[in-house]
Amino acid sequence: MIPAERQHFILSCLAERDVVSIAELTERLGVSHMTVRRDIQSLERTGRVTSVSGGVRLSQRLETELPHLQKSGINTGEKQAVGRAAAALVKDGMVVYLDAGTTTLEIARGIADREGLTVVTNDFVVCAYLSQHSRCTLYHSGGLVERDNQSCIGEAASETLARFNYDIAFISTSSWTITGLSSPSEAKRPVKKAVVGRARRSVFVSDSSKYGVIAAINILPMEVFDTVVTDRLIDPGVAEAIRNMGLDVILADAPQAVPRMDAPVNKGKVT
Repeated sequence: MIPAERQHFILSCLAERDVVSIAELTERLGVSHMTVRRDIQSLERTGRVTSVSGGVRLSQRLETELPHLQKSGINTGEKQAVGRAAAALVKDGMVVYLDAGTTTLEIARGIADREGLTVVTNDFVVCAYLSQHSRCTLYHSGGLVERDNQSCIGEAASETLARFNYDIAFISTSSWTITGLSSPSEAKRPVKKAVVGRARRSVFVSDSSKYGVIAAINILPMEVFDTVVTDRLIDPGVAEAIRNMGLDVILADAPQAVPRMDAPVNKGKVT
């Protein structure tokens, strides 16, 4: 059986079940474990499937992003761990970009006491936090306001962000695969593209729950980054594949979430 036939078989199995184990595919296809792994990696590069521990599943579709308030209450322990690990990469005196998102807000908390920083962001919550809790030189991009995400997007924001030379830029997303980042919003692409084009070091930050989720618009390929910071729940095969692309991978331990006194309290139901 040629690779295309094996991959079609894998997709057929996933059409019937949510997850199929590598052990089962190895037995049913009559090939080695490594051959099945290679077929899964080929399918992953197309965005159709996602590796999970010991198996594979179909990629999930992201139609719309959750509002900031809802996202702030999801996977908080993992986000805090990723934020701390990412903040450790920041040194005094750097020019830093913090993308919009609840994970980058954790980075902001981790760097608030650093000396001599210049921080640029398109996120209103990040900006408000640092304006109250740090002495950094602080810039906000301005631009088209995305109310639910409490940030700015589009060409006006990207033009401002392209004026800076960043020592380190932290980019986030709500959906990613081994091939890169995607989003339901095309207006996010020029913002992220402008920043990575001006950064000495580009760092992608995301908790593992967002892996294997794909949205309509491709935003950035994984190859534009120097480093990926995620948590240890990511599939080991995914981490290895990213390293094989030449990127550094930092896996953060995720202890129990620590309540934040300055965080908004969401009293509504989170779905």
